[in-house]
Amino acid sequence: MPTKALDPLEPLPLLRRELGTGERGLSAREAARRLAVYGPNEVHSKAHTSLGRELVRQLIHPLALLLWAAGTLAFVARIGVLGWAIVAVILVNAAFAVLQERQAQAAVETLARYLPTHAVVIRDGRRQTVEARDLVPGDLVVLDEGERIPADARLTEGGIEADLSMLTGESAPAERLAGPGLVGAPLLQEPNLVFSGTTCTGGQAQAVVFATGAHTEIGRIAALSQRTRRDPSPLEQQVKKVAWLIAAVAVAMGAVFLVIGVAVGLPLTDSLMFAIGLLVANVPEGLLPTITLALAVGVRVLARQGAVIKRLSAVETLGSTNVICTDKTGTLTQNRMRLQATWTPSHGSDDGLWTGELVRTSALCTTVVREDDGELHGDPTEIALVEGAAAHSTPVDLANRDACCRARFRFDPRLRLMSVIQDDGANRLRVIVKGAPEAVLNHVADSTAAAAEAAEQLARDGMRVLAVAVRELPPGAACPAGRQDTETELRLLGLVGLYDPPRSEVAAAVQRCHEAGLRVHIVTGDNGATAAAVAREVGIGAPHLHVVAQSESVNDHELDHLLTRPDTEIVFARSSPETKLKVADALRAHKQIVAMTGDGVNDAPALHRAHIGVAMGLSGTDVAREASTMVLTDDNFATIVAAIESGRRVYDNVRKFIVYIFAHAPAEVIPFLVFALSAGTVPLPLTVLQILAVDLGTETLPALALGREKAEPGVMSRPPRPSTQGVISRDMLIRSWGYLGIVSAGLVMTAFFYVLWRAGWHPGDATAPGSPLHHAYVTATTATFAGIVTCQIGTAFAARTDHAALRDIGFFTNLLLLAGIAFELVFTAVLVYLPPLQGIFGTAALPLDVVALIAVFPVLVWGTDELRRRGRRTRAHTLR
Repeated sequence: MPTKALDPLEPLPLLRRELGTGERGLSAREAARRLAVYGPNEVHSKAHTSLGRELVRQLIHPLALLLWAAGTLAFVARIGVLGWAIVAVILVNAAFAVLQERQAQAAVETLARYLPTHAVVIRDGRRQTVEARDLVPGDLVVLDEGERIPADARLTEGGIEADLSMLTGESAPAERLAGPGLVGAPLLQEPNLVFSGTTCTGGQAQAVVFATGAHTEIGRIAALSQRTRRDPSPLEQQVKKVAWLIAAVAVAMGAVFLVIGVAVGLPLTDSLMFAIGLLVANVPEGLLPTITLALAVGVRVLARQGAVIKRLSAVETLGSTNVICTDKTGTLTQNRMRLQATWTPSHGSDDGLWTGELVRTSALCTTVVREDDGELHGDPTEIALVEGAAAHSTPVDLANRDACCRARFRFDPRLRLMSVIQDDGANRLRVIVKGAPEAVLNHVADSTAAAAEAAEQLARDGMRVLAVAVRELPPGAACPAGRQDTETELRLLGLVGLYDPPRSEVAAAVQRCHEAGLRVHIVTGDNGATAAAVAREVGIGAPHLHVVAQSESVNDHELDHLLTRPDTEIVFARSSPETKLKVADALRAHKQIVAMTGDGVNDAPALHRAHIGVAMGLSGTDVAREASTMVLTDDNFATIVAAIESGRRVYDNVRKFIVYIFAHAPAEVIPFLVFALSAGTVPLPLTVLQILAVDLGTETLPALALGREKAEPGVMSRPPRPSTQGVISRDMLIRSWGYLGIVSAGLVMTAFFYVLWRAGWHPGDATAPGSPLHHAYVTATTATFAGIVTCQIGTAFAARTDHAALRDIGFFTNLLLLAGIAFELVFTAVLVYLPPLQGIFGTAALPLDVVALIAVFPVLVWGTDELRRRGRRTRAHTLR
């Protein structure tokens, strides 16, 4: 039984000896002993956190605590329906948060779907079927076409083609043969190793298991996914800070002015009412549901654009993204190889008979098949050769190709060659060889430096280059006995360059990224020359492009240096799962907000670690989609850019309705301050029930409508906001409280005093029920309440833009806002003029002159803010 770490690439006899296995495989008793030692061949997931604990954590979230306070106040005020509604909002938000907390765990659990349930093994010298979970190191497994590979193993005899795309991201099947390994090759590229969870697409082989369960490649990736933590999004972090700030301000103001009220001689009952009023006025009861609903709207919009968001807060995170790390194949490119260029020894790249012969001959050296649906199936490179021959008017009949094939030697990754022997129909045999240029040229008798130079140039242009050579055998000659005798004394026919073209919309999307201050890096398993050519074609790397040819060899220090170079975008070629994870970690360490694309199981840890993990919906695996926060239904890079623009719009809209919600706080707080500082000589200009009617009645729909606002002009012409920038900034508070709030407070107090003075009131006059001025006082508080509502309308129009003028976006472009304003006007009218509600909310019908006075408030509020923004635009233009 092995007791130390094994090297699966050591000579096979030594590996067998260390694994304690032979031609007859393990004995049943030995397999049982090893199963007890190594455990089942399964990928384990972490234990779930207690559901109750997760729920409690969400219920004591700072904003949840504020909502609890608001609900408690509602019950204290004997508005049970309102109190229960707030409790329902708390519970819904907590349940949603718990669901998204559990989402990450699903990525590891989905890995189990890739593992087969049974495996064929040789034990005690007999072939038998066992459960895959019972495999152990040293087992001799039998691999056959169409079956999943049950464990990491070393081939001992035979050969197969394996689909390794879930680990490598490469769509073409890889040939795996029993034999020695490649010196210095990465583990996943070793031609004699197969890996758990991948699929055998052709051939037969036997292999000895050297790793099971958590020690396999897929198990290692699962461990990476579990160790990789998902940090809170910028919005989640900032909302917590804001919530504690609001709570502190509300509680402090209530406590301070409670003391002030008692000190100036207010009765204790009035002081308590005053403190409760301040607390209610400062707590933005609608903030959390409004943010949640605004993000939900953003999710629906993005879904229509082809981006499915799995975490609400990710919408906002997209808006702060400043680095995109993207795959190449299928994301930047069409994932459809095509014949791009040819070169022949005598005529260079000129078209003609020589090119026709070259492309037709190359298409004969393929294994592509045409299915009943008429589509070509096989290796994408070979499909491109067959389609290229047809495009050059030299089509190949695939059925005739196979009928005339006398021998075929499949592509050998060590030799980097494939060859066939074709009967040309005149009793003559023809050898056709295709493969890597340097490998083919070694077998060509008249090889020239011109061919090597041409191949290098095609590679620099980003093409996959294949050389094609032939040998005509004499009439009646027998078919060569083996590969060595076949692939010799060849004549070079020429070179073919194959290219996977970029998507047509990607170049414009990359340009928009650069205009928006985003950097785009390519992280790919492909070679550096091809990836660099695609990068240049779509505009990545302007002004500087740096290519890392072997990304696995880059250490952390070098990575930090590369990622901090100014005006440089990078191609990380030949990347591994650890490379992507290292890049994501390095960018996070430098305070960058990272979006990382991926489609394979190998990408799951990096997708999990990035701020925005972007999985492919068409070509991606279930594991990648589970680990991601966003899934592209069209696998298109341009959709990522559209999502970033949408994220910026959503973030701007969150700030807009926060401005809107905060702006009426001074208008609610200042009346209570006037009441307290006047020691009661000025009666309360507003009641607590009227404040609640504003906060949870008239305010909500316009706030939601601001969450649907279209993007301001130039949203993608400004750099990403710093990750340290809070959702509430000093400028926002100055605008909300210092401009909009103070103007609104001044206007509503004007309406309050206008009604009282018109009735003959003087400071200190009695306004209690039964006094001559009581009706005038009720009308005055109603004017304050209605004045706040009309000021909200002006604030809503002002908040629609942060920099631009309202005419730049259009007055009627947000119909939902107009509907929300209509609703709050009707709601206010019902509270003011409907007798049953007048008694509950302490309102009275307003005379026409008072209605006319408060009707101009929206224009005054919006107008003062419009002048302020015009002044800012003028100063900014002058500075430029």
